Amino acid sequence: MSAVYGIVAGPLALFYLYGGGMKTARSRERLRPMMAWVDSTPMAAVRAIGVLEVLGAAGLLLPLVTGSAPWPGLAAAVGFVFLQIGATWVHLRRGDRRIALNITLLLAAAVTAWLATTGP
Repeated sequence: MSAVYGIVAGPLALFYLYGGGMKTARSRERLRPMMAWVDSTPMAAVRAIGVLEVLGAAGLLLPLVTGSAPWPGLAAAVGFVFLQIGATWVHLRRGDRRIALNITLLLAAAVTAWLATTGP
């Protein structure tokens, strides 16, 4: 893994670890001020998304921590690309045009996926 991968994947993993942790632990009422979409989403789905985000964060960090093969980082990054495509769609469907964070996370995940496939 390259140092550049760590520079991009590290903060991305921390973001998803924090956001996923909140989705798995907080109530709908505590999530609502930050995530209005939770009102129209079953809490089981919100919790599932949170668990996937935490697992994806671990997948991004695993190659850095263990020095193992890059495939967990690649799989996690590709998963986050798809997650952000879905999140952007949810925002736009609800009439919320504030998707800059989603696009930024999508691009960061795409760059991370690309970096996971490049050599050291």
